Amino acid sequence: MRKWLPLTAVCIGAFMLLVDVTIVTVALPDMAADMHTGFAGLQWVMDIYALALAALLLGSGSLADRIGRRRVYLGGLVIFAAASLVCGLAGGPGALIAFRAVQGVGGAAMAATSMALLSASYQGRDRGVAFGVWGAVNGAAAAAGPIVGGLLTEHFGWRWIFFINLPLCALAVLVTLKAVTESRDPRAQGLDLPGMAAFTVGAGALTYALIRAGEDGWGSASTLALFALAAAAFAAFVLVELRGSRPMLDLSLFRSPAFVAVMIAGLLTSGAAFSYLMYVSLWLQSAEGMSPVGAGLALVPMSLAAFAVAAGAGRLLHGLPARLTIGGGLLLIGAGALLQAGMLDAGDSWPALVPGLLLTGVGVGVSIPSLAASAMGAVPPARAGMAGGVLNTARQLGTALGIAVLGAVFHAGLVDGLGGQPAATADALAAGGAGRLLAVPGARAWVDAAFASGLRETFVVSGALGLVGGLAVVLLMRRPAAGGAGGAGGAGGAARVPAPAGEPAARPQQPA
Repeated sequence: MRKWLPLTAVCIGAFMLLVDVTIVTVALPDMAADMHTGFAGLQWVMDIYALALAALLLGSGSLADRIGRRRVYLGGLVIFAAASLVCGLAGGPGALIAFRAVQGVGGAAMAATSMALLSASYQGRDRGVAFGVWGAVNGAAAAAGPIVGGLLTEHFGWRWIFFINLPLCALAVLVTLKAVTESRDPRAQGLDLPGMAAFTVGAGALTYALIRAGEDGWGSASTLALFALAAAAFAAFVLVELRGSRPMLDLSLFRSPAFVAVMIAGLLTSGAAFSYLMYVSLWLQSAEGMSPVGAGLALVPMSLAAFAVAAGAGRLLHGLPARLTIGGGLLLIGAGALLQAGMLDAGDSWPALVPGLLLTGVGVGVSIPSLAASAMGAVPPARAGMAGGVLNTARQLGTALGIAVLGAVFHAGLVDGLGGQPAATADALAAGGAGRLLAVPGARAWVDAAFASGLRETFVVSGALGLVGGLAVVLLMRRPAAGGAGGAGGAGGAARVPAPAGEPAARPQQPA
């Protein structure tokens, strides 16, 4: 059994990394009440973690190739543990948000090295088994997050969703030190620090602009200034990558329509399928009176459907063109969100969402297994590792931007549903304060109407994102990919769903 210790070390890290994406969702109302934070603060608690992951994934991979993957993985575990401790002890929203960002730094180091560590530790059939187990753990983590978060929040308090990481990190460090050997790329070059800085500023400014748009309006001076800063930073990033001697991202990859399609799919899969869950959780707990565990269980149908379908997709869908599985999956995600919008009325509760959540989960399970294989198959083999890192970045950025965009839509929908109520009422509802407002006689009717309006508009936008993404994938992947030499998907429409026991390049990089 000693040979499976490296797999154990990597899986513990992967489980924590992904659970912390979703575990916070059901704890948000308790955080808001305890820390007296508003809607924007809750968005940042979710967003900053995904933003740090997105901004640092490629840079962490480059650093690991240069100084050692085991060393960077261990560093990521230590940073993640320390940040989790401070998050659990945080006395205010500022400290919590800051150290959620530090958590994302540690998570990026762990995510960027997981596949490389497994590749270096196993060969042949053992490698296929290792990646199969790793993929299953990723899926289980996504499903377990809301339930684990609900249990910890309800029985021990929300701070324990962070404290629970400490013993897991300690175990992962011990097993890594004992069983994982060091590996690096002898041809690795230096870090692209200007590129990392420009991308981080651009992603952060864009997310902040979207959050401020929900508070101050799309045409406010602060919102427009942040959009301008984001545009300038992304333009600088493109220039740095084009002219730099050690670019973090080879922009020539985007000459392949198939690669562009997969990046769009990665971005919109996360944005359309998962970003609205925090607003659903706020509604279920603050307006419907559900416990954190109950809210977590109400969100599980999507995760279970995605896990079940993804587990069988490799066998059942093997051989189908990736444009059909990825594009079709996104269309199902969009249809699932629109189904939730159509079935939810004022006064309804969580059962109205279940059919749509299940349909969305099926779409996620159909599309995700072939995303990474298609990204790598659309580029030359020498760029396969970079392609996987870019896909991971797109998916995390999709989560961050999706939370910000849908937050603005949700808040606007609350205002519309409240009719003549003051704007401060919508702010209170968005921050989880429905319980206090429901003490007012006659408030139930307008609280229900406001949440129904806010969630319906959120689901409509999510559905539109899914449908647009699905159509873009189907159209772009019909065209031959330029420069996709030697990959499984050298032609955009020829990329196939990977077999379930494939080599690492055929494995999903990071399920949401």
